[in-house]
Amino acid sequence: MRPATMLCILMLLVTLAVFARTAGHEFINFDDTIYVTDNPAVKDGLKPRTVAWAFTSTTASNWHPLTWLSHMTDVQLFGLNPRGHHLTSVVIHAASALLLFLLLAQVTSAPWQSLFVATLFALHPLHVESVAWVAERKDVLSGLFWTLTLLLYARYTRKPGMGRYLATLACFALGLMTKPMLVTLPLVLLLLDWWPLGRFSPGGAGEGEEKPAAKWLLKEKIPFLALSALSSVLTVYAQHHGGAMATLDKAPLGLRVSNAVIAYATYISDTFWPHDLALLYPFPTSILLGRLVGAALLLLLISAGVIFAGRRFPWLAVGWLWFLITLLPVIGLIQVGGQSHADRYTYIPLTGLLIMIAWGVPQLLQGWGRQRLVLGILAGIAVCSATAATWRQLGYWRDNITLYRHTLEVTRDNYLILNNYGIAMDQSGDYESALKLYQEALRIWPRSAFAHNNAGAVLARKGRYDEALDHYREALRLKPDYVMAIVNMGSSLGAMGKTDDALQFYDRALELDSSSADVHLSMALLLMKNGQPDVARQHYLVAVRLDPYSTKVPVNMGVELAKQGRLNEAAGYFSQALTIDPNSVEANFNFGVFLAKQNRYDEAAKYFYNVLRIKPDSAMARNWLRKLGRT
Repeated sequence: MRPATMLCILMLLVTLAVFARTAGHEFINFDDTIYVTDNPAVKDGLKPRTVAWAFTSTTASNWHPLTWLSHMTDVQLFGLNPRGHHLTSVVIHAASALLLFLLLAQVTSAPWQSLFVATLFALHPLHVESVAWVAERKDVLSGLFWTLTLLLYARYTRKPGMGRYLATLACFALGLMTKPMLVTLPLVLLLLDWWPLGRFSPGGAGEGEEKPAAKWLLKEKIPFLALSALSSVLTVYAQHHGGAMATLDKAPLGLRVSNAVIAYATYISDTFWPHDLALLYPFPTSILLGRLVGAALLLLLISAGVIFAGRRFPWLAVGWLWFLITLLPVIGLIQVGGQSHADRYTYIPLTGLLIMIAWGVPQLLQGWGRQRLVLGILAGIAVCSATAATWRQLGYWRDNITLYRHTLEVTRDNYLILNNYGIAMDQSGDYESALKLYQEALRIWPRSAFAHNNAGAVLARKGRYDEALDHYREALRLKPDYVMAIVNMGSSLGAMGKTDDALQFYDRALELDSSSADVHLSMALLLMKNGQPDVARQHYLVAVRLDPYSTKVPVNMGVELAKQGRLNEAAGYFSQALTIDPNSVEANFNFGVFLAKQNRYDEAAKYFYNVLRIKPDSAMARNWLRKLGRT
C-alpha cells in the first residue's frame, strides 16, 4: 500500500474520531426545528405522502427535495435521537473528503498535494458548522454530489461517451436537489478543462486524440448551464415565497456590495486564522471605509498576482477562480437571511484556496535543501493546528445555551441569536433571563415580530396578560399573517376568560394554516377548559394526526386535565407521550411533577432521574429531587 493511501486512511479515521464528538450533541432551536424536530412531514419518515411533499415543498425558503429525503431517512432509522442525525452528517463529510482526495490525485497525479487539500477540507474548523449543525445536512450532502460529479466528469474526459456524459449530468442534477449553491459547477468544469485536465492544450484530449475546440468545450457545458438556470429560478421563487430575500430598503445595494468585498477577505483570513467563529455574524448597518479599502486591496493584490503568474502556474488561477466563483451565490449581492457571511458557505469554496496553498508552497520552496522535510513539517503543523481548532469549535455546538453564549461573546448586536437564546432559556424554565434576552433583542431591532411574540409568550407564562397582548399586537402589526402570534393572542385571551374572543383568533389562525398542530392543540386546550370535552377531543386527534411524533400534544393535554382534577385521564396522556418518546425531557419532567403533586414521591423521583439521565444539566429536575429529599 502506498504511503499517500495509508495516510488517506489515517485522515479518514481522524476525521471520524474528531467529528464523532457531535454524537453527544443536541438539536438546536435555530433551523433544526424547521428541518427536523418541528417538521411534521420529516418526523413522519419515508412515506409516499412525505416523499411527494419533499418534491413540492418550498419550506425553509428552498427547493431541495433530496435534503428533505435525507432527513426523513434519518428519522426512519433513528427517530428523533440527535445522535444518529449527527453521525450521518459526519459519515457524509468523511466520504466527501475521500472523494476529494481521489479526484485530485486522479486528475493531477500529485497524491501528496491532493492528500493535503483533502485533509484540510476534512479537518478545517470553518467546516464545523456544516457538519455539526443538523439543519446544514444540505451542505455536506451537496458537497458529496459536487465532488462525485467532478469525478464522473474526469472519467468522461478520459474516455468520452454519451453514457458517461449523462451520468455526470444526472449526478449534477441530484446535487442541485440538495442545495442550489452548486449552480456554479459548470464554470468550475471549464476551469478544470484548463487545469489540470489540459483540454485547452495540445494533447489534452488524451494520447493520440485531437483536443476539443474551445467552442466545443463551451457547448458541452450548455446542458449543465440549463440545469443551473432552472435551479436558480426555482430558488428565487422559493426564497421570495418564503420571505427570506431581503429588500433594498433593509439591505441597500451599496451596503451589499461593500459587505461582499469584506466577506471575501474575511473568508481568506479565516482560512489561515480561524478565530472567533460563530453561528451567525449579523449583517452590518454601516461599514468602516478603512476596512472596505483594506479588503478591496487584498483582493486586488491577489488577483493581480494570479493574472501575472496564472499562465505559468495554472493551478494558481484555477484555485483563485474556484474560490471567487463558487462563493458568488452566497456572497450577499442577493441578500438572504440576516448574516453578513457564514462559515458554512466555505464548504465548497475553501477547496480553491487549499489548491493554491498545496501547489503554491512547494513551488515557493523549490530549490531549498531538504524540501520534503520542510513541506512535511509545515503540512503537519497546519493539519494539527486545524484539528485542535476544530475540536474546540465542536465543543461550542453541544447545545443551544453553549452555542449562543459563545456566539454572543464573539459578535455584537446579534438580535437573532439573542432571540434564540431567549427561547432556549424559556424552555429551560428561566423565564426572567428569557425576558431580558428578548428585551435586549428588541432594543437592537425593535421591528422583530419574532422577539415581540416570544416576549409576549414569557409574559403570559408569568400571568402578565395585558403586557403580553401588547407584544402580540405589535408582532401582528409588523407581520399580520404571523400564525404563532395569533395563536398566542388567543391563548392569552382564553386565560383571561375571554373565550369567545380567543376562539375567533384560533379560527383566524386555522384559516391561515389549517395544518398547524399547534393551533388545533390550543383549540383543544381551550375547549377542554371551557367544558366542551367532545369538541376538544376532535381537535386533539387532528393535532396528533398532524404531528404524530410530538410529545408536546399529549403532555399539554395531560397538564390541562391535571389542573381540572381529572387525574386518571391526565395520567393516560402522560403515558401516551412517553410511549411516543421515552427520552422526552418534557414528558418525563411533567409526569414527574404530576406524580409528586399526588404525593407519589418514589414514582416521581424515577422520572426526574430520567430527565437527568437525558439532560444532566437540568436544574429544574434537580430542584424537584431536592424538594423530594432525594439529593
